[in-house]
Amino acid sequence: MREVTDADFATEVIGAELPVLVEFTADWCPPCRQMVPVLSALAAEQGERLKVVQLNVDANPATTNAYKVLSMPTFMVFRGGEPLRSMVGARPKRRLLEELAEVI
Repeated sequence: MREVTDADFATEVIGAELPVLVEFTADWCPPCRQMVPVLSALAAEQGERLKVVQLNVDANPATTNAYKVLSMPTFMVFRGGEPLRSMVGARPKRRLLEELAEVI
């Protein structure tokens, strides 16, 4: 799973051809750590249809503030450069897939 930063967010997420699931995460966030295997599996299984990336909120405040992210983990789905959906909190892979079904 790839990490993005304030510097490459526009290229990696806004300019992506595929829909992109961005996890806004932090090193100090236990639910964020729980999501690592879920997101890694999702990236492996859906890689042809969905790009999965992480953004560390502490290291990248500009993007975090631009999308008004206040809680971790926050998941945002972007398609065509636009945020389509926002979800807050850890969740099992099955539920995450259900929530992503309309965009992938």
